[in-house]
Parts: sequence; C-alpha cells; structure tokens
Amino acid sequence: MISMTEEEKNQNSEDIYKNVRVFQLNDEKAEFEELDLQEGVKLYEILNAKLILYFINPETYRSFIWAGSEASTRMKFIAANKASSIRDRIGPAIKISTVDQNDETLPFKIMVGLEKEETFEEEQTGPAYEGTAEDDKLLKNLTLEKIVLLLEKINLPEGYVREMVIDGSNIYGYLETRKEYLGQIIKERKLYRLKESVPDGPYLAKDSIPRILMSYNRVVLTELIRKLTPEELQRKNEEESRIYELNSGTPFKT
Repeated sequence: MISMTEEEKNQNSEDIYKNVRVFQLNDEKAEFEELDLQEGVKLYEILNAKLILYFINPETYRSFIWAGSEASTRMKFIAANKASSIRDRIGPAIKISTVDQNDETLPFKIMVGLEKEETFEEEQTGPAYEGTAEDDKLLKNLTLEKIVLLLEKINLPEGYVREMVIDGSNIYGYLETRKEYLGQIIKERKLYRLKESVPDGPYLAKDSIPRILMSYNRVVLTELIRKLTPEELQRKNEEESRIYELNSGTPFKT
C-alpha cells in the first residue's frame, strides 16, 4: 500500500465521491439516514468519534460499518442489524465489513481516500515484507502449516485470489474452505501438492502475477495471484454476505 500526498488524496477523494454512498446511524430513531454530502467533501473528513457511519460502494461490491471510538455498544449492535437492510436495497451481493476508529483496514482507508490502492504495474523499489522476530521464527524449517500462517500474515490485495504457492522446488495449490465452529462460520486455509498437475518444461502462469516474500535478501516464498473477474467478485461477496447473516451480523472469522 502506498501512502498518499495531499494532492493525491484530493484527486482520489473526488473519484471515490462519485461512487460511494454514506449513511449515518440515528441513535434516537435506531435507523441509518443517508447523508447528502456537499460537492468536494472528502470522505475521511466526515469521520467523527461519536458517530457510526456506513459507507457503500456498489461498483466494488464493498461496504463498511465504521464505528467511532465514542460510539456505544448499543449503537454498534443496532448498526450491525440495520446495515443489511440498507445493503439489500442497493445490492444484495455487496459485502459488509466492520471497522473501528484507530483500527481501520487498508480497504476501508482506500474507500475513504486515506490510502491509494497499489497497482502491480508500478515498479517496486524494494521488498514489501518487514518481518518481526515472531515472523522470523516461522521462516525456519518451513512446514505447510507455517507457510499457511505466513500467507495469513501478508494477506492478499483487495480483489485478488491466490492460485499457487512455490516453496523452493515445491509447488502447491491453495484452497480456502468454510467450517462451522461454536456457532460461527470460520475460514480455513490449506495447501496441497500439485506434483501430478503441473506439466514438465517451461510454465507460463497465464493471467497470474508473481508476488515474492523476501527476508534478509533471500526468497522465502513465491505466490501466484490472480485478479478476480467481476462475476467471481460478485459470487465471492454474495457468499460472504450470506455468512455475515448466518453469523448474526458478525463478519466471519479467519
């Protein structure tokens, strides 16, 4: 993710303004009310510690419930229950996520104009991985379980799917499944060997982008990621929206 200059933030906010609808939770009425934002208003400037706001971008099938640090638990509960009705009127396939003030996710920051989305066509000037002492322990004697943990730590860019993972001379497929645990739907990840699936000789990863995990100037892992098609993105968000509702308004755990 790339930090933005003030000029870039202004341009990014203008672009986002065209697509994003914003709703504010009315505590007394226990309902969301749509805000009529003035032209030129920057979305990140309307964040207020006392408010709960709901941002929806139909074009990307993403929406976020943002809770200010002074919002009550009651307000958060109401927001989680009311957001789905707003979402359903705009687009049932839109994914709902929740974020708290001072703990915002990068996709949310991109939506409100605080960050600029990284494009893979740009030249990368150095490794993007900054390991901690805890991460360094994972890098020693990598097992499939440790590789999965590393992949969870680095996450994926928004709108991409992981196709394959390469560890030295070993290549693995990557699979995510859903499982019910203690009344909640959680996500499980695993790797599986592709010995019989990859042909001998040169391999052209069509439509995939290589992403390399570096540590101390050595390659730890290489993964092949692919941008989701609009149809795949819609199906993914429909599935996660169903899981959201099955979890009673709580995003599924990973």
